[in-house]
Amino acid sequence: MKSQHEVAPDALEFEYDLAEPPEKVWRALTVPELLAAWMMPNDIRPQAGSRFAFAGPEAVIECEILDAEPERLLRYSWREQSDDAAHPLDSTVTFTLARTVSGGTHLRIIHDGFARKTMPAVAMAGAGCRLSLRGAGKPIAANTPHLLLRAA
Repeated sequence: MKSQHEVAPDALEFEYDLAEPPEKVWRALTVPELLAAWMMPNDIRPQAGSRFAFAGPEAVIECEILDAEPERLLRYSWREQSDDAAHPLDSTVTFTLARTVSGGTHLRIIHDGFARKTMPAVAMAGAGCRLSLRGAGKPIAANTPHLLLRAA
């Protein structure tokens, strides 16, 4: 069993340095309307044990909040039906926020628990400046959430 800080070899990791403070980034991740601007329509409530869903155009992704520490940590399960209904994508998404020296936020996102060949919606959405697939070598540029953060 891996520790809370270990990352599985098939995990997607995102690292961002944002100018916005953790309070604003937390709102962007936990207010349904703000999160929907980046991801998909949802009914998130950032309380451990609460269930919510992302309603995408082709599928519903069922989630459960596993950990929620305001402005520090958000972790939830991600259960997405695949083309093969007998084998849904069961994974975990973890957002870790840390205040930078300048008052901004260092945001780390890890999407863990799926095979490398699967690209989940969170990876496709690209939350910031860089996306790096462990072991893949070079970082891949991704879309930024800066427009999302303006409204937070």
